[in-house]
Amino acid sequence: MLTGSAQLRYPDRLRLALSFDPGRLAEDLGRLRGVVWTDHFVRQNYDGDWSAIPLRAPVGATHPIRMIYSDPTAKAFEDTPLLARTPYFREVLAAFGCPLQAVRLMRLAPASVIKEHRDGDLAFEHGAVRLHIPVATNPQVEFLLNGSRVVMEPGSAWYLRLSDPHSVSNMGSADRVHLVIDAIASKWLAAALEEAARH
Repeated sequence: MLTGSAQLRYPDRLRLALSFDPGRLAEDLGRLRGVVWTDHFVRQNYDGDWSAIPLRAPVGATHPIRMIYSDPTAKAFEDTPLLARTPYFREVLAAFGCPLQAVRLMRLAPASVIKEHRDGDLAFEHGAVRLHIPVATNPQVEFLLNGSRVVMEPGSAWYLRLSDPHSVSNMGSADRVHLVIDAIASKWLAAALEEAARH
C-alpha cells in the first residue's frame, strides 16, 4: 500500500491514457467460446444473468467460485489456463505497471441488472483498485456511479472508485462484457491517474 500519494483523492472515474484494439479484444473473447461462465455468487446483488470467466485467480484455487472470487485475504495470484488461450488479453495486462490480483471477464446479459452496491475498499486511497476495460457493450448499457452515468467504449481503460455506490443495467439485446482487473495501488498507477485527471 502506498503512503503519501495514497492520501490523494482522485475523482470517482478516470479514463486512463491507455487504449486497446476493440477488434482484437473481441477476437480473444471469441477464443473462449464454449467456456462455461460461472454465475456471480453474490446473488442478492443482481437480477438476471451476471457471470464471470477467471483469467487470474488466487494461487491454488480450483473451484469455479473460488476462481472468480477476488479474495481480499489472498496474497498470491496466478494466471489461469484460460489466459494462455488469449494472447491479446495477456498483452493488455502487461501494459499495467502495477501488481495484478484477480482478473476476470465479467458478463452482464441482456435484461439483467446489477443492483446498487459498494465494493468494500476498492479505491486508490485504500491501496486497491478495480480497473475496467469494455470488451463488448451496447448503447443500452447504463453504468451509474454516485448516481451519474459513466459511458465506456470498447477498448477504453477506466479507473472507477467502486467503494462508492454504483449499479449497472443492460437493457440492450447483446451481452456487456468487461475485462475487470483488480490491482494494487502503485507509483505507476498514481502517475497514470494523475495524467488522466489532468486531461
